[in-house]
Amino acid sequence: LSLLLKATLLHLASGSYHPFYNGFYYNHIMNDNGDGQDKVDYFNGAKLVVETSKDPVYSYNGANVTLPCHYRYEPDLGPKRKIRIKWSKLRDDYTKEQDVLVAIGKTYMAFGDFKGRAHLRQASRHEASLVISDVHLKDDGKYRCEVIDGLEDESDVVDLRLQGIVFPYQPPRGQYRLNFHEAEQVCQDQGAILANFNQLFQAWSEGLDWCNAGWLADGTVQYPIRLPRKPCGGVHLAPGIRSYGPRHRHLHRFDAFCFSSALKGEVFFLDRLAGMTLEEAKQSCQDAGAEIARVGQLYSAWKFLGLDRCNAGWLADGSVRYPIVTPRANCGPAEPGVRSFGFPSKGRFGVFCYRER
Repeated sequence: LSLLLKATLLHLASGSYHPFYNGFYYNHIMNDNGDGQDKVDYFNGAKLVVETSKDPVYSYNGANVTLPCHYRYEPDLGPKRKIRIKWSKLRDDYTKEQDVLVAIGKTYMAFGDFKGRAHLRQASRHEASLVISDVHLKDDGKYRCEVIDGLEDESDVVDLRLQGIVFPYQPPRGQYRLNFHEAEQVCQDQGAILANFNQLFQAWSEGLDWCNAGWLADGTVQYPIRLPRKPCGGVHLAPGIRSYGPRHRHLHRFDAFCFSSALKGEVFFLDRLAGMTLEEAKQSCQDAGAEIARVGQLYSAWKFLGLDRCNAGWLADGSVRYPIVTPRANCGPAEPGVRSFGFPSKGRFGVFCYRER
């Protein structure tokens, strides 16, 4: 890219344009008279329309996804024009945008974590779809497709949702020991990220009932209740998401709600007749060409791969758990789920290993 073109793309990403939002297109004409009046705008009567998918686009961790976006003129202006396109990722409250990609013609520039993973698909006339490869957990959210033609600037929003699972997490030290930043880290350590409200709400709608409050990605503290009871907000409140609102990210301490998506690999169980210590379990996974599984990987294997094992096994955080898809005698409660033995300091168990495909 020439320096001039790079500067133009960066200027476009900065959002410094102040378009007229009146639904009409203004044609930009250059004036070479040298009289200081170098720009004249003529109204040509065409309206720019931008459209994305009205339904959410679903994907999963590690996949490739296309966020559709098309634009048109009413009436049609004929041959395709050289316009500018900007894709941004929005916050849930729409107060801040993260630059994803900007383009002029067929030249584009991606930003931040999207470098090397994002490009435009312009397979048809007036298409400005965004392609994201190797989808990351943090890619979940709303994206704005913005089309700029002269002074005309129109946009629409599409929602990318990752198929995943929310699980509550407490560290070995016990309940309510994590500030916000520590909660972010423990979720990352378990192959996950802090869940957002939409993900927690979806988990609640699917049956998640948890009476301990946990951090979410926006810095609020909430918890999902299906069966109202006295210790969980009282019996007279309706089922729903209980909220403590925003909390101090350094001083206040709670648990965490983590979000994990589908796996690129597989989780499998290993055991010995006499069981294994945690260190022996880690070595057994390495000997099998794998690594000891993280909590998020076990939850994902249970939800998406149907992993069902009535044998307790070590995980990377030092906890002992086992996944049950089909409840049965001697395998815990009558509901499916991932059972936990906590963080035993002693004992010999099997191990759950994770291996990339």
